Amino acid sequence: MNIDVLVAVMAFFAFVAAVALCVQAGLLFGIYKSTKAVQEQAMAVIPQLRSILTKSEATLEESRKHIVDITARASEMSAKATEMMDLGKAQLVKLDSVISDASTRAKIQIERAELVVDDTVSRLHHSVTAVHNGILKPVREVQGVAAGVKAAVQHFVRGNRPSVAQATQDDEMFI
Repeated sequence: MNIDVLVAVMAFFAFVAAVALCVQAGLLFGIYKSTKAVQEQAMAVIPQLRSILTKSEATLEESRKHIVDITARASEMSAKATEMMDLGKAQLVKLDSVISDASTRAKIQIERAELVVDDTVSRLHHSVTAVHNGILKPVREVQGVAAGVKAAVQHFVRGNRPSVAQATQDDEMFI
């Protein structure tokens, strides 16, 4: 290859490199300007951010205090609730024993009352049977004898057969 061509190619590439460096310098200057603009905007926002940061720190500190208070109250409430549940369980055990005792006593009393009622009913039955056999049976027998005597006396007094007009209700059933 020829030296002139080689120098020309090298000069061309040196020129391309110089142009690339100029473009890079221009871009670097643009980046510098935009960085300065962002820095100025950031400097304008920093006081607001500082006030927000101080307020948020104060709020955070208050929140921490509230959380500590709430945690303490929650532990107290939990302890009281546990204590109340333990008392409730103890009372429930006592109540259960009282109820079971009362139900046992009630069952015993009901059984006793049932025995008394059964005994009373059987005695009443015996009394009714005795009254029936001792008083009502002889009364019915006497009533039957009296009815027979009455019928005989009426038959002898009248002397003839009763007419259909004089039929009693009992006689009407057989007519």
